[in-house]
Amino acid sequence: MPTHHQIELGVNVDHIATLRQARGVSYPDPLQAADIARKAGADGVTVHLREDRRHIQDSDVFAIREQVDLPMNFEMAATAEMLEIAKKVAPYECCLVPEKREELTTEGGLSVITQQSYLTDYVGELKAQGIKVSLFVDPDEEQINASHQVGADIVELHTGTYAETAEEAQHAELLRIQRAATVAHDLGLQVNAGHGLHYQNTVSIAAIPELTCLNIGHSIVARAVMTGFYEAVFAIKQLMNGARLDSEGNGL
Repeated sequence: MPTHHQIELGVNVDHIATLRQARGVSYPDPLQAADIARKAGADGVTVHLREDRRHIQDSDVFAIREQVDLPMNFEMAATAEMLEIAKKVAPYECCLVPEKREELTTEGGLSVITQQSYLTDYVGELKAQGIKVSLFVDPDEEQINASHQVGADIVELHTGTYAETAEEAQHAELLRIQRAATVAHDLGLQVNAGHGLHYQNTVSIAAIPELTCLNIGHSIVARAVMTGFYEAVFAIKQLMNGARLDSEGNGL
């Protein structure tokens, strides 16, 4: 486990698969990327098996789970099909996300409040398999309270609004995330965060002391095109933990 001042990095390899699927070939391989991420200091690997299989394929999930010595964060819609796959994969954790076929990427957090009964049962089925359950939610106190009530172990705070907000309004969204992290932590939930984080906007998020892990994908893959995957993972991990050290007044 990390020492108190370190923050974990979960590397999302979905967009390695996006490059591969663009040509329908066998490369680049998300399995290879996940293993390079491990060597570069990643603490976990994230894969999102979407219902339309637009990037990650079922075979990728099983190969990474079996061959990469990192905890797997399996992102999925809360459907019957995905529940059965999750039971077979047996990842370290499942992160339940909203999913619409036409969206380019996940557009916002899960509405836990409007489907509490369904999610209570669904979360219970996953936990019965020994899988930790994370809910991807907006940094909203009501959604966090609902996540706790349905039995989630973890909330992953959606940072997309923060990432996409103009600079003058970004501070207000950062404060919202900070407050949400405190609320979740006080409820006994593990607090992760992700979506839209890149090399210019991650430092402020990584400095939030209640956060355990940041899940980052697209920006790492984009940088890797220019610098290589190992360097891209290594660089953002250094950035994140530099921020955490600074926030504790330890300097660098």
